[in-house]
Amino acid sequence: MNESVLDDPVGESLRGAHSHLARRHGTALRYPDDVSTFVAVPVNPRPQDWDDLAGLLGGGGFADLFSAEATPPDGWPPEFDLDGFQMIGTAAHYATYPDVLTLGPADVPDMLALVEQNQPGPFWARTIAMGTYVGIRDTEGRLVAMAGERLHPPGWIEISAVCTAPEARGKGCATRLVSETAARIVSRGERPLIHVAAANRTAQAIYSKLGFETRREVTFRGFKVPTD
Repeated sequence: MNESVLDDPVGESLRGAHSHLARRHGTALRYPDDVSTFVAVPVNPRPQDWDDLAGLLGGGGFADLFSAEATPPDGWPPEFDLDGFQMIGTAAHYATYPDVLTLGPADVPDMLALVEQNQPGPFWARTIAMGTYVGIRDTEGRLVAMAGERLHPPGWIEISAVCTAPEARGKGCATRLVSETAARIVSRGERPLIHVAAANRTAQAIYSKLGFETRREVTFRGFKVPTD
């Protein structure tokens, strides 16, 4: 499996499996606002590529470069900078669980409420267009945990939006959801990957127990497009 595509997971996704979602201006790519804030420029961008991105986003727009190493020119104010890790699944098989449900458009309000409560990372009204999302509901039907598929570089699918409501923590929900999602990915002949904040030791421990190994350190970064 080619790991080099994981050095540019957003660009590889938008040029490949997610090309139907891509918005383009010259060489710059982005997702629709209600799907994701991620954008992409070529791996070794020229000044024109940054001009294309500025044209795509508009002055004052938000350039979420995710884990890309390219740095915009002077005059693009930084919005955030967060250290993290890119982890890849090494297991050949993952367990599946009967209480894990496939989520769809009708579940989006509950998913958005859970994300708002837990802040696992960016998740919008149409983020589910990026892949399959799964969840666990309690005996009263409340969505108490979820996870799903986000970026999709060739041969790989990222597991994201892993979160559990406070009242359901400590019951193995995250482990079951990540394992179930990884099992579905492997069944399609692809491999799972995960991005995690360096400060999130709990998540790293869960992923490590499931056979995920750190491939590289990354920095998640966002910038504002100059207004003039």
